[in-house]
Amino acid sequence: MNARTETQPGGEGLLTPVGGPAQLKKSLARRLRALLLVAVLGGAALGGSWWWTTARFLQSTDNAAIAGDIAVLSSRIEGDVAEILVTDNQRVVAGQPLIRLEDRDWKARLAEAEAGLAEAEAAVATLAEQIAQQQAQIAVAEAQVASSEAERQRAATDARRANELVGGGYTSRQAQERAVADLRKAEAAVAAAEAQLNAQRRQLPVLEASRRQAEARRDSAAAQLALARNNLDHTIIRAPFEGIAGNRAAQLGQHVRAGQQLIAVAPPPERQWVVANFKETQLTRMRPGQPVYVTVDALPGLELHGRVESLAPATGSQFSLLPPENATGNFTKIVQRVPVRVAIEAEDVAKLALLRPGLSVEAEVDTRDDPSAPRGILAATAATLGLGR
Repeated sequence: MNARTETQPGGEGLLTPVGGPAQLKKSLARRLRALLLVAVLGGAALGGSWWWTTARFLQSTDNAAIAGDIAVLSSRIEGDVAEILVTDNQRVVAGQPLIRLEDRDWKARLAEAEAGLAEAEAAVATLAEQIAQQQAQIAVAEAQVASSEAERQRAATDARRANELVGGGYTSRQAQERAVADLRKAEAAVAAAEAQLNAQRRQLPVLEASRRQAEARRDSAAAQLALARNNLDHTIIRAPFEGIAGNRAAQLGQHVRAGQQLIAVAPPPERQWVVANFKETQLTRMRPGQPVYVTVDALPGLELHGRVESLAPATGSQFSLLPPENATGNFTKIVQRVPVRVAIEAEDVAKLALLRPGLSVEAEVDTRDDPSAPRGILAATAATLGLGR
């Protein structure tokens, strides 16, 4: 059944639906609903395509923070704080003095150690001279043995000749007895010389042992001297690396003991990194070297670029003070997190003097096979459709 139409005056051929504006509004509403449905379906298709090609490969977490090796410096000796050489939050260089302790007592101990070493070295030198003297005495004793032996041989010859002569009546019995007595005296002299030589030789190992003992004392004194020098050096607490001094606990005139924390040095931005704790379900495609996009809560609107450097060898719970024991009977499955170390690109770090360990960040790892492809929804869709060529 066709709708009725009317011809307007002065407008031949112009047909207007019966009902007028109401019917027109319904037609426009239908068109708007159709356009809205097309837009929704198009947006859903666009979003679904972006999720399938890009978003499902972007693993992100807000459980992340800037990290760095903070050196907490303590005193290695006991003493009074004589001088504080830096202010709070001051930039320092490696080896720069930070705190100086009173060093008068340690200088006195150094002088004592130096004197002890000098005494030990003198004892070693004395024993070396005694050994040389003993060797000379041994040589004298050896010469005495040789002389006594020669005298014994002469006396033996005289005694033998006297025995022959007394038998033929060419010499007296008295002369023969004197020759025999001289032989016995010569033999006794040889025995005495050999005993003296043996005694002199036995004295040499004793002196050698004394010298080794003196050398050990000298080495001990040298070690004490080195220790005294080290302790004197420890009166000055220095920065172990370039960074920023902070968390100063030392006060001027304070008496500190060994091991007491006095000051800390935080690393500069170029020696910091990001630790992002990803869920175990996000690690399927994560590998070292993949690009990471980092946003810092303290610097809104700024994105840093980095790379996955390494994954922790165990979940964070395993490194806690009290690791979980799942065999106790009260097991509850919880999604574990694995710390991932992210190195920030040097060109980005150089621009950020405000980076500090502990700042909260958000990290997003691109695990796609081609991480250089666009990751924004419009750019990724255009690349998928080939519109960016």
